[in-house]
This record gives sequence, structure tokens and C-alpha cells, in this order.
Amino acid sequence: MLIGDRIKKLRIQRGLKQVDLAHALGISPQAVSKWERDESLPDIAMLSDLATILTVTTDFLLGVTEQPPGEFDGTAFCSSLNQFARQSTRMQSREVADWANRIFYPLTESVLRYDGVPVKYVGDGFLCFFSGQAHAERAVKAAVYARRIIDYPNMVISLNAGPIYLGTIGHPDYARTDICGETVNLAFLIMEWVARNCPSGIGFTESVAACLSKDVPLHKHPKVAVEPLSTHVSVYELKNLLKKKT
Repeated sequence: MLIGDRIKKLRIQRGLKQVDLAHALGISPQAVSKWERDESLPDIAMLSDLATILTVTTDFLLGVTEQPPGEFDGTAFCSSLNQFARQSTRMQSREVADWANRIFYPLTESVLRYDGVPVKYVGDGFLCFFSGQAHAERAVKAAVYARRIIDYPNMVISLNAGPIYLGTIGHPDYARTDICGETVNLAFLIMEWVARNCPSGIGFTESVAACLSKDVPLHKHPKVAVEPLSTHVSVYELKNLLKKKT
């Protein structure tokens, strides 16, 4: 099997579009298309990142050997809509879907603007990831942009950076691409606290804050209890967003 065929097969197995793979690698979709048509080859310096996103080894990618899926470093981006259940009780089912989609569309476009990869929508929730160069910084920029353009003050976004597993979850006939692991779990677990305590509507962990430029002003909430984990974390907000809220 040629490397282009192998890249295409792995990408499809993981439920990724060419544009998703391009965003994850910080390249153009046209470059991915050329790889898959065997009109060009990935740069040798990119093979490691490509293999990581496709959750295989470079040897597997090159057809040398087999290797089980692995993890990559990235930022999990989770969002939810406060008051969703209460709001939906006052609407017809179709109206709920239309209302959610009016938020999900610009939210997804905000993520794509900064080369994030959408994963799934569940009820009022949205999950995506950012990988590659400056993934945490890009995730924060996407969150800020989404808050700026979406006219729904009860939207909450939580971010956490670290190892992420990308693969298919579920029965083979119905499996869908998903991300999981401790990084994703913590992003979800801090969301309820962010919803109650972060006026900006955006909260992120130390792992994200540490990746931002030193001149970005941050407000720190120390010793946040994370249930059901028996641990405490620090949650950060952007100070400039807090000023806009007051």
C-alpha cells in the first residue's frame, strides 16, 4: 500500500476530513489531498506529527511495521449552554434544534478559524481539540472569538491541555471518532465550576495558562476542588474579558 493510500485509510477510519487533518498539522487541505493522491510526500519533519494525529507510529505510516494507537499532546475545548434544559422546556423540539444550531454554527466556525478539529455535539455540548504548534494559545483565541461573536451570555467554555487519545469509540457498525483521556476529563469536570464562578464564561487550567505569552494578563482562581477527583486545580481567566463584563 502506498503511503498516500495509507494516510487516506487512517484518516477515514478516524472520522477526520482532509481539512481536519490539515488544521491539526497546520498545513493546507490541498497538501493533504496531494499526499493522498500520491502527487507529493509529507516532509520528513512532519512525519512524526502526522503519525501522532493518526495515532500510529511513523514505521506503521511508512508500512514498515504495525503499532497500536497512541496519544498526542493537544488542548481539549469543551463548551456547554447554561439554562439549556430550562430554555428547551419552553420550545418545540424543532425550535430547540434550530436554537442550538444557531449557536453551534458560529462556535464551530470560531474553532475552525484557529485550526481546531471539531469532534462531536451532544445536547448542548460541543467538543473539539487543538494540536500542533501553539495549540493552547490557538484554543484560547478561538474561545475568545466565539464569546465575542455569539450573542448568548450563558455559553461556557473550558480548556485543558495535555495528552489526548483520538480514536473510534463504540460498536464497529456505529462507532464515531472521539477523544478521551485525563486531559479531556478534566476539561469537562471544571466546566460546572467555570459556569458558576467565571464571569468571562471561559476558564482554563494551569497547563493552558503556562503556554500563553507572559504578557497576557490572567486572573487566577487557586485551589478549585474538582469533583469527583480528590484534587484541587487552579482555574484561570483572561483579565481583559473580566473588564468587559464589569
